Amino acid sequence: MKVIGVIPARLNSQRFPKKVLYRYLGKPLLYYIHHELTKSKEIDAFYIATDSKEIEMEAHKFGAQVIRTSGKHRTGSDRLHEVSRKVSGDIYVNIQADNFGLKTAGLDRVVKKFKSEKNEEFGTIAKKITSTRELTDPNNVKLTLDRDDHAITFSRFPLPYIRDTKKVDYKNFAYYYHIGIYLFTKSGISKFASWKQSPIEKAESLEQMRILENGHTLKVYKSKFETVSIDTKKDLKKIEGIYK
Repeated sequence: MKVIGVIPARLNSQRFPKKVLYRYLGKPLLYYIHHELTKSKEIDAFYIATDSKEIEMEAHKFGAQVIRTSGKHRTGSDRLHEVSRKVSGDIYVNIQADNFGLKTAGLDRVVKKFKSEKNEEFGTIAKKITSTRELTDPNNVKLTLDRDDHAITFSRFPLPYIRDTKKVDYKNFAYYYHIGIYLFTKSGISKFASWKQSPIEKAESLEQMRILENGHTLKVYKSKFETVSIDTKKDLKKIEGIYK
């Protein structure tokens, strides 16, 4: 079973322009994610997918394989679909470019589980919330799960709402937040790209809602590993000590 890893990368980050190319300790931020992912034992090949010539040139400098894609894609998974039409594979893994601090060992465990699934076309990852700050941060996407660890819904708002409490507190429930990694079978990514953007997907800017709003299941793998999101230059302090 051939597994293809794809890092969709774009320049137009609103709060941190050209974030993936920002030089940290002498290297672009995109380098660190790609370098870690190349250690994977479960993913057979990695590509950076971008519509940017500037990103392509920088990625080639650190030895990455790059696939130029259309500039019309609205989500990273739509960009991944274009890659799936150009690169043969059985499973495609979308690793968002801002998953700083990601450790390949944790990702490999999830990929291995997804490879063993008989009836799943879509997968993703979640981590348990351990503070009220994590719970209330709209950049941490919350989710609810059924008994088989399929996603019920996602929101930037704390989910579920606890009616009989006076304040939002992470101790009130076993809350989880979403890690920006998606796993698709070949048929799964084709279906995803064939669907129009869905109402909740557009409202919350959450591409995974397209799967649920079209009546399909999304398997969620609970993991202890975590990543750091950098949305502004001030956030760079979050990765101090991770990369040296």
